[in-house]
Amino acid sequence: MRARPVVMALAGLALGLAIGASLATAEPVSSLADGRTGRVEFRSVTPSGPTALVQRTADGAIVTAHLALPPGEADRVPAMVIAHGSGGLLPGREDAWARRLQALGIATFAVDSFGPRGIATTSRDQSRLSTMANLADALAALQLLATHPRVDPARIGVIGFSRGGQVALYSALEPLRRAIVGDDGPRFAAHVALYPSCSIPYHAAQVTGAPILMLLGAADDYTPPRHCRAYADWFRGRGAPVRAVEYAGAYHDFDVPEPPRFRPALQTARACPAEVDVDMGAVRRLDTGEALRGADAGAFLRGCMQRGATIGGDRAALASAERDVAEFLSRVFGLGAPSAPAPAPGGAGG
Repeated sequence: MRARPVVMALAGLALGLAIGASLATAEPVSSLADGRTGRVEFRSVTPSGPTALVQRTADGAIVTAHLALPPGEADRVPAMVIAHGSGGLLPGREDAWARRLQALGIATFAVDSFGPRGIATTSRDQSRLSTMANLADALAALQLLATHPRVDPARIGVIGFSRGGQVALYSALEPLRRAIVGDDGPRFAAHVALYPSCSIPYHAAQVTGAPILMLLGAADDYTPPRHCRAYADWFRGRGAPVRAVEYAGAYHDFDVPEPPRFRPALQTARACPAEVDVDMGAVRRLDTGEALRGADAGAFLRGCMQRGATIGGDRAALASAERDVAEFLSRVFGLGAPSAPAPAPGGAGG
């Protein structure tokens, strides 16, 4: 979840559109066997929630992403799908992380889930688009990326920010993965979630078991880290190796250039006492134990939402996050010892 002034919202949308100009310029592809890079247009779906995703009743969609390979002539390289937050593709975040990953020898596939659907931001109203749509896009991107001749299909991970951090976590749940790529389709080899919302965790009987890295702001009042600590414990209880790191004094969006600022319009689920059972297709209230479905679940979730949180950058937290991501992916992907990442260009930050 993410918000910023209208100017930044338009800038983020412009960046997404710059990935691909117009949806009418090319046919969506089902394979990257031709080795292309740059803008890629591909098919996905737009589910209204996890039940629509699992039951495969969602409407089709066409989304775009930008594929970049790292320098060098290696035959096969690892890759990361990049999932944006509720502010869309933000200058100084997704593009900066793509450069850092490429410097590590990792290809990047930055997905734009908003621009092709005519959305600039969901930060004031998360119901404008279900997070399951972002998740469907990331899993469709995984399946497509696995066909590229320069990408090692066994070493594809996902990194996401806020809403995209939820994507990075939910993609480790087997029912959601199978809904897009099928039983025998690819799995993400690594999941990196920066300041995800864990307030309403999604649970399933089966997880992929791939390693997970959660990077959290200790002062985050938008997506509080205590919920993610509990979610990390849940994943560990199902055999997934999880590392959760909290950065002292850091707020939500600690990796963006803008300094911290209180945003009164942000919509947050920090006070929603609930969890989602993906297998049962129900929202369970943690305060009463009641299982809710359909309109009842929607009404409850709308009613527990709150407004207002502080978001903004923290240079010390960003520097630590760069090191933590580099070390994690170097270990999971079997890369050489990570070098210090180059500083990303951008304006003033906290």
